Amino acid sequence: MTTVRRTPAGATRTCPHCRAVILQSTSVCPSCRKHLRFAPGGGGGITAPTFSPLRVEGSIRHPNVGEAWEYAVVISITNDRGEEVTRQVVGVGAIPSGEQRKFTLAVEVFTPDGPEEPVLADRSPESATR
Repeated sequence: MTTVRRTPAGATRTCPHCRAVILQSTSVCPSCRKHLRFAPGGGGGITAPTFSPLRVEGSIRHPNVGEAWEYAVVISITNDRGEEVTRQVVGVGAIPSGEQRKFTLAVEVFTPDGPEEPVLADRSPESATR
């Protein structure tokens, strides 16, 4: 008889390749995208996000005048009471005159039962007239 031990939801470990903090349940690092040698709990592990409920893209273009702009990309996560759970600087850099930088923020959700995306309420203006 084989006993498969499930890790608690949200348990983390460190990726041996890039040292990012990742979920214990994953078998592919979401940061460096390298496969991990083993999957915890004896199973295949989660290899890809189930769905992405939030994705924001934007860009900044420095005008062709003036010195380079410096930037810091900061991510802040708050709970339902408005308390900050975590705040991290995920990147810093400079944008020289005339250049552009594109930024993408995606929240990837992993569900233990597979790729079925939950049905979200349609809040578009068209749905209010139906």
